Amino acid sequence: MSYLEHIENNNRFTPDLFMPFLVAEQKFGWIEKSFVKHLSRWQNVLQITKDSVTLNPDLITPEQRSNAIAPILETLHKEGIIDSWVGELYAVNQHYGEQPVFLMERAAVSFFGVRGYGVHVNGLVKKSDGMYIWIARRTKDKPFWPGMLDQMVAGGQPAGIGRLENVIKESAEEANIPESIASTAELVSTIHYRGASSRGMNVDTLFNYDVFLPEDFVPKNTDGEVDEFILMTLEEMAHLTDTTTEFKDNCNLVNIDLLLRRCLINESHADYAEIRKQLYAPITE
Repeated sequence: MSYLEHIENNNRFTPDLFMPFLVAEQKFGWIEKSFVKHLSRWQNVLQITKDSVTLNPDLITPEQRSNAIAPILETLHKEGIIDSWVGELYAVNQHYGEQPVFLMERAAVSFFGVRGYGVHVNGLVKKSDGMYIWIARRTKDKPFWPGMLDQMVAGGQPAGIGRLENVIKESAEEANIPESIASTAELVSTIHYRGASSRGMNVDTLFNYDVFLPEDFVPKNTDGEVDEFILMTLEEMAHLTDTTTEFKDNCNLVNIDLLLRRCLINESHADYAEIRKQLYAPITE
């Protein structure tokens, strides 16, 4: 793999395999055609044509839409069609901070191809010989990307909680970082990507944070989702990102962003301009 290949891999999909998901005459998602067949029994809520899936326009308020969608998702989960359940509600909108058109269980977001949001935190340590970064290894019993490398802290951004508040919460749960340190995390960049997955379409926005940790601080997992934390130089992280598939797919994007900002990927790299262009390209439709 290479930096460019990681970016392209996160943004790969075949449009002909998906149908637009419409709410109030606007497109909010992409639903894989193979999944649409599971929705046909709820035509009173989801109106299906050969061209689109539309949420019933008689459902006017966000609350009405949320209440209509929720039992459908619960049934599909009980039947094993939606293969996991988080118990967190995501805001369905087109841009972060907008009033949601409805709320949806996190585990169903990719099945409907609606935009999801997440926070990723780079745990950085300044030493006399250079910059280091703490990397997490996901537990081998995680249902998705087991045993792969990850940012020190990362998590979905549910409705009803601010981004920094979420960073503080996730930092405590995943790495036992006290609020006094986690609250200093700085939002440094935003990345958008859209790509097909085994669960539908990932249309995601990643809010990336840097937090600088004391040299003597060692993260400790408290929620059972991390097997180990590894301290490595940025150069070591760059080599792993550029030459392997050891990191969870979208974590490579966060790594590349950090390496660009820290000038470890710079004008001397043959693909520098294309890396920047593709990594920061907006999703426009």
